[in-house]
Amino acid sequence: MARPTHPAGYPDHEQAPVRSKVTARPHDIATDPFGERRHAALHERFQLLGGQFHFETDSSRLLRIVRLAYSRLPAHRLDAAVPRFVVRLALSSISPRRPRVRMGSEPPPVRPLAGGGALCGAMDGANFVSLSPRERSALVVVSQDMLKFPYHVRYEMLEFAVYVLAARAQCLVPLHAACVGRAGKGILLLGPSGSGKSTLSLHCLLQGLDFLAEDSVFVRPDDLLATGVSNFLHTRADSLRFVTDADCVAAIRKSPVIRRRSGVEKFELDLRQPQYRLAAAPLQISAVVFVSPRPAPAAALLMPMRNARLTQQLADSQPYAAHQSGWSDFSRQISRLPAFELRRGRHPLQAIEALEKLLPSAPTPAQGIRGRR
Repeated sequence: MARPTHPAGYPDHEQAPVRSKVTARPHDIATDPFGERRHAALHERFQLLGGQFHFETDSSRLLRIVRLAYSRLPAHRLDAAVPRFVVRLALSSISPRRPRVRMGSEPPPVRPLAGGGALCGAMDGANFVSLSPRERSALVVVSQDMLKFPYHVRYEMLEFAVYVLAARAQCLVPLHAACVGRAGKGILLLGPSGSGKSTLSLHCLLQGLDFLAEDSVFVRPDDLLATGVSNFLHTRADSLRFVTDADCVAAIRKSPVIRRRSGVEKFELDLRQPQYRLAAAPLQISAVVFVSPRPAPAAALLMPMRNARLTQQLADSQPYAAHQSGWSDFSRQISRLPAFELRRGRHPLQAIEALEKLLPSAPTPAQGIRGRR
């Protein structure tokens, strides 16, 4: 389909909305009260997390949020047959029965609900996500008020739909983790908030490792093939003291600042730039590393973990994933891999040197370096 050039108001890295070829007709409420046969005006398609996601909406503002989240990412494929998912985003005309949310405050958190094979995440009566893994479809309803909070729409509503659909329909184990790698192999980085995963991920990225994900990793349990969404990296201002490249520091400081519900503020660095290496395909997990805030007792930062401790610490650190259907297979397979606790050194580069020893050697110039896509 031919696409129009960028109109005013769209940054160079965004595309104008794709208009449907279907001729708009008045909606007949009597014959189609739920709007099931109503065609959306705007469409976009991205291959994410092993699936092909079709997004449809009548709102250019909602489509812009979708594109900010998922455009220009490597197209990951887990199987020869790529499952298809449909996500419809609707702008609600209903106002919530509460005072309007003021800028500077936060919308209510998403409350997960389930029943009759459907899963739901609801902020209030005007902002919610409903999805059916069996039908591979989701409905995301956003109020006009919520458009003031595009970060929350993107991370707490849109991501809810995409991540849950991908994980449930493909039987992937969803992990709160980061993943970096090289030459098709990946290291799973786990640890509680504040342990240093984001800082470590940033320096892995700056040292040329392939970046898969910072916060959410999805693993196929039988062969430990991992995928993720490598769109952004979030880092605190105090982490930049270890970055010596002045241009890199300047680029990060120019990035938008997001505020977690915990109150922590972080720079949101868009990784879809030529200088960063995004994993072009899913990575095969070859090692597990628990990131610890504890200082290393000596020069050796990596402390080997016993199998029993690895299994228990995995279950303790991933309570949601540990109750999903593929956990037993995942746990059995992951327990066969080398596992370590990574203690904190004087500089993140010490940790990178330790992690690189767990990965295949970097390709030589004569072998060629794999591109981003």
